[in-house]
Amino acid sequence: MRPADGGQYRARLGRLMHYHPVRGTALGPMPVVLLSLALAACTSQQSTPLPTAGQPTDPPASVISTSSPLATPSAPPGASPSIGPASPGSTPTDGPPTPTEPPTPTPEPSGRFEPDAIRLTVEPIASGLAPLTFVTHAGDGSGRLFAVEQRGMIWTLDAQGSLAPSPFLDVRERVRSGGEQGLLGLAFHPDFESNGRFFVNYTDTRGDTVVSEFGLRADGSGDPSSERVLLGFNQPFSNHNGGMIAFGPDGMLHIATGDGGSGGDPRGNGQSLDTLLGKILRIDVDSGDPYAVPTDNPFAAGRGRPEIWSYGLRNPWRFSFDRRTGAMFIGDVGQNAREEIDAEPAGAGGRNYGWNVVEGDRCFVRNDCNQRGLTPPVAVYGRDGNCSVTGGYVYRGAQFPDLYGGYVHSDYCGGQLWALNAEAALRNGEARVFQLGQTQLRPTSFGEDEAGELYLVHHPGEIYRVTATPR
Repeated sequence: MRPADGGQYRARLGRLMHYHPVRGTALGPMPVVLLSLALAACTSQQSTPLPTAGQPTDPPASVISTSSPLATPSAPPGASPSIGPASPGSTPTDGPPTPTEPPTPTPEPSGRFEPDAIRLTVEPIASGLAPLTFVTHAGDGSGRLFAVEQRGMIWTLDAQGSLAPSPFLDVRERVRSGGEQGLLGLAFHPDFESNGRFFVNYTDTRGDTVVSEFGLRADGSGDPSSERVLLGFNQPFSNHNGGMIAFGPDGMLHIATGDGGSGGDPRGNGQSLDTLLGKILRIDVDSGDPYAVPTDNPFAAGRGRPEIWSYGLRNPWRFSFDRRTGAMFIGDVGQNAREEIDAEPAGAGGRNYGWNVVEGDRCFVRNDCNQRGLTPPVAVYGRDGNCSVTGGYVYRGAQFPDLYGGYVHSDYCGGQLWALNAEAALRNGEARVFQLGQTQLRPTSFGEDEAGELYLVHHPGEIYRVTATPR
């Protein structure tokens, strides 16, 4: 297996691209397909809009961590489905030794997270797109943003905020879209500027997960005919598909998968090492056919699926890597009571985040809540006005020094702009969460540009830039 050039990748991610940020330019007329991405828990196999509100089994908490009370959100209440039947599935009784966690470096002098000094707001930069699931950059020095439409199209915005006249990629005929299904993830190869390789995660016309590689046409757009399927697996229900893909600082592709859906993980997928569902996977796309399993994956030489990096996840809709430390932050969507943020130091694979033994910081399987070997979340919050955590990014941009080192995230129903100290979360295993802003949006995702500035995706088809202002 060819080792990845991790140092070159980290240098590429860390460089600051000085370009004019995209401005508030209305995009050309395009049909807005008002599909609802039901990221909240659901107990049916049907693709439905966000479930109606109800009474949760557990009393909702208005606290996002054990030490930080928040004001009651003003957004409409989220979903509260009943808990589906839980079965033990294949629950491992032991696992690999917990890796030695490297010390977390102190923040660079270019900034330090000072939540009391700032407020977060958003400013629109693009509208008129079909429902969106993600926005990202290609790391190619172009300053472009790539907007991912749920229906199966990807559009580019240039450094001035203008929409390209034609899509970067159109695979609508291969995608089942609606509810939690669709084109869900996009990642560019660390050497995209020279090799033109990029990767997507989507649900196909049968509703199953597909992770594929694509190349470019002569004009620089994505070539639909170049698709090379790397990984595909059955989805037993229509919800909890995960969908995020991203290259880590090691050059390996990481893939988030949900527990397979329904409610309560009825097949025990989260705790089973014999399935790819309910996991973060890690593969080498530069070796093997169609990929290789990295030899340092925690289960590469033992029981279980060797692609598994970490497990015990319900629906890790969005995860990201801190571009400075390499740490992974995961927003895992809860069942009906608790939403959670998990934090993992670089290289610390093999972790069990607990689903469905626990939901966030509470026992879920009441008659068997053995938490030995589980890694607890660094932050949790309840469902009072919320429904589905939207994981974000650790801010490493240059424009807002007081936000530097803060992990910014939100909730699909609540629309809050929250941040926690990423260094503290890794050092202490928990961190206080600060509410730094409030929107009336339905955030499906955050995104970064090449300079590390942050963007927020509003599901109906709008992109906003995240800004910080002094208090």
